[in-house]
Amino acid sequence: MAHRLRPVGLDFVGSAPVRLVFAREVSAPPEAVFSALAEDVPGWVDWFSAVTLARPTDDGAGREIRLKGGTRFQETILAAKGPEVYAYRIDEANAPGARALVEEWRLTPAGTGTRVQWTFAADGTPPFRMVLRLARTGLGRAFRDAVTALDRRLATR
Repeated sequence: MAHRLRPVGLDFVGSAPVRLVFAREVSAPPEAVFSALAEDVPGWVDWFSAVTLARPTDDGAGREIRLKGGTRFQETILAAKGPEVYAYRIDEANAPGARALVEEWRLTPAGTGTRVQWTFAADGTPPFRMVLRLARTGLGRAFRDAVTALDRRLATR
């Protein structure tokens, strides 16, 4: 059953009790990566294998996301400052124990490509926080695989 999470702002990325940060360089330029993240929301299913549905809501101010395994999110976009930052807050989720979640994608030029940094900032019950910490390796692998797939996708455009 879905429940409302605590509404937090972008500053939560720096103060969350659990912060998982992953980074990878890709060959695509920041503008192309930003466009794939922020403007082609339905396209997430083509490069992020955990995502089964991604659609903009509220005229682009929000998103609906569904993941493999049945996890569902309703999100609010907190920042879409192209081509540097794309961030969103999870407002509603069916993940037990989650109290607050923000994800930030930070893009910086790296030669002719982009350094992509993803921060997963969260708060929740003690068991939820422990599960997230234990899931760090799997989330890191999911991020690396997704960003690699995104880079391949952008190279064929």
